Amino acid sequence: MVKKLLIGLVSLLILVSCDNRPAVEYVHLPGTEPASGANMPFTSAMKVNSGTVVFLSGITAAPVPHSHPHVPSEFDHVDFDAAAQTEQIMLRMTETLKAAGGDITDVIQVTKFIVDVGENQNAITATMNKHFGENHRPASTTIGIVRLATDPRFLVELEAVAVIK
Repeated sequence: MVKKLLIGLVSLLILVSCDNRPAVEYVHLPGTEPASGANMPFTSAMKVNSGTVVFLSGITAAPVPHSHPHVPSEFDHVDFDAAAQTEQIMLRMTETLKAAGGDITDVIQVTKFIVDVGENQNAITATMNKHFGENHRPASTTIGIVRLATDPRFLVELEAVAVIK
């Protein structure tokens, strides 16, 4: 009985190790494939075949660490421009992913919480895409909000899910 169980486990391990699929696959709807010329700032879906899933808490441009409850004067030195805030967020996201054993291209999904979407979304998306590189676009959702809990001067918070291969 034990011998049969061991043979079964070894067979399963061999089958799993023969899986040549990428850890993550881009899922594009017809007409949204990069080769179609569509200028999509996101991917319709990401299919996870393997890897370690990492959930990143919402990240703002607030210094880390900072006081809780929040002390507004701790944020006085922050650049409150949407692109500058997103730059700080993407650097922190990269640092967090590195600490988890991955990198920014392991991100498969991003949720953007944005104050005044019409005014700020383009700068935020351009800054994010600079960090993701031209060949990586995670699935994403944008949510327009009235304000962030950290401080009313902040314009964007990003939350992400990554799969580390």
